[in-house]
Amino acid sequence: MSLSESTNNLASRLSALAQRLGLSGRVPRLVFERARALQLPFQPLPVPPESIWWLAGPPLQRLVDLPRDALSGPVQEDKAAARAVLMRVVEQEQRYLADFDLRRIDGLCGTPPEIGDMFGHFEEFAATQTCRSVRIISYKDFLKTISQALPRFLAGEPIELRQASWYGERLFWASEQHGEAFACAIAYARLRGLEVNLPAQLTRYRLNPSGLAELKQHYHVLAMPVQAWSDPAFMGVLLDNRLPYARLSLLRNPGAPEFLLLPKASAEANALGEGLRLAGAPDVVAYLEQLHQRSGD
Repeated sequence: MSLSESTNNLASRLSALAQRLGLSGRVPRLVFERARALQLPFQPLPVPPESIWWLAGPPLQRLVDLPRDALSGPVQEDKAAARAVLMRVVEQEQRYLADFDLRRIDGLCGTPPEIGDMFGHFEEFAATQTCRSVRIISYKDFLKTISQALPRFLAGEPIELRQASWYGERLFWASEQHGEAFACAIAYARLRGLEVNLPAQLTRYRLNPSGLAELKQHYHVLAMPVQAWSDPAFMGVLLDNRLPYARLSLLRNPGAPEFLLLPKASAEANALGEGLRLAGAPDVVAYLEQLHQRSGD
């Protein structure tokens, strides 16, 4: 087969694929072909680790009260429409627990002392150099330590907790201070079989199946590497036809990908989304669906 025949066959297959994806019209097909040919350093989205740290996983709870200026993009109406759909992806529920056993808590909302120190349980964290200064030998030591973390512990003041479906059933203490003292006290209580009960205010976040379905119906949501926004080929295909889009920086870690939302109602934006997926861009909606399946909700 000659080079020209091979090229023609490839073009025919791409055209047929574009038609199957509903990308009728010359401009959408060209957008699709340019997008699928992009070579960008795409990386898979990480699965939340089994960790005591609330900050170790994706901050999806931010979607509940997403600020108006959280999304960037050239057209205000496009950003507002994307924001409205995103805010229905995660639900928030609050419950009051009159008599909660603090030994069930195995997570902290404070900042990890060192990057990479995930720790699966409080007992592992309590055995580290970070917690060396916290010494609990007696019940008196225990009361002193837990009162450092919870100054109104003996008065029975309610404790604030967080839970998120993408972390399973793990419960997190909502305070960002005195994490070492709290973790050590709870680990000691579990070791000694001490009953430690307080009222609790629990805030629980869960991925909403109907919100996910709505997002999937109306948008491609793709995780774009930071290099994409300075890549001439990608920026060309994004901007040449003035495609509607919105961008969201949600993940915290340095170099984390940014989410690109492309409305499927636009033939050209839909073509870009389909092409980027074939080029290797992680599908954020599929990622969220996997997290929902893991949660068992």
